[in-house]
Amino acid sequence: MQLRQSERKQAKIKMALQGSAGSGKTYSSLLLAKGLINGDFSKVAIIDTENGSADLYAHLGNYNVLTLKPPFSPQQYVDAIDVCEKAGIQVIIIDSISHCWDYLLDYHSSLAGNSFTNWAKIKPLEKLFMNKILNSSAHVIATMRTKQDYVLNQIDGKMVPEKVGLKSVQRDGLDYEFTLVFDVDIKHFAVSSKDRTGLFMGKPEFTISEKTGVEILNWCNTGNPKQVEKPTQERQINLSEKEVYEHIQMCNNIVELLSLYKLYPQYQTALRPDFEARRSILINSANPNNFSKNGRNTQ
Repeated sequence: MQLRQSERKQAKIKMALQGSAGSGKTYSSLLLAKGLINGDFSKVAIIDTENGSADLYAHLGNYNVLTLKPPFSPQQYVDAIDVCEKAGIQVIIIDSISHCWDYLLDYHSSLAGNSFTNWAKIKPLEKLFMNKILNSSAHVIATMRTKQDYVLNQIDGKMVPEKVGLKSVQRDGLDYEFTLVFDVDIKHFAVSSKDRTGLFMGKPEFTISEKTGVEILNWCNTGNPKQVEKPTQERQINLSEKEVYEHIQMCNNIVELLSLYKLYPQYQTALRPDFEARRSILINSANPNNFSKNGRNTQ
């Protein structure tokens, strides 16, 4: 344990855009990416879960698209980020991460037993997914869908639901994981609801542009270049043996299972029977929907 002086490090932005359908999250993300990468769209990739919506803006430039298909498991997102990083992508847009939360909710509802204690089986899966985003060597822009939120208030002795605004389709508090969060309304105006950069907090609403991305890039590049924080293997491998066992049961195809096996070498011996059992189930499964294939298409 040792005290040290604080020091500003260069960083890769990890940010989110949340808004309702039609608010322009995908388009705004591409404008931000263009500013972050100085206009070179060949270094930008969209991980698309929105039925091809990423291709609607091909006129902006030749960015890359990696299409995910259901089920949108956390491991499939992790694998997609790996593909982007290995291809040298410098800005990864995940459009959207709400599908991953929907998947986890469906999985939780399918579990037998106590609903409250079953959340302990969901947490490590989401943790694996979020750690991959936060430790990525690329800039990451994640989009989240929003829905109308309600609270119950007592009126004349009756509990009546009342609208209290919009809420992201995601775990409560997930926005605190990101360095920067923009709320985008249906008129395409954005405000910052979370901002560790100090660039946008408390400022009036604005329209996201390429210039916004440039401002964020300048903030990221401020600091000691020798102190750029890089992800380490220790930070990525942080689940217990029990948590990895639970994640084995969540694998939907052989690719996911093999990736999980390689990611946790310290558990390979102890959990080998469980890996092999899950592998047999996947191979013998007659349902083709159990297999997810990632397709990567360059515009």
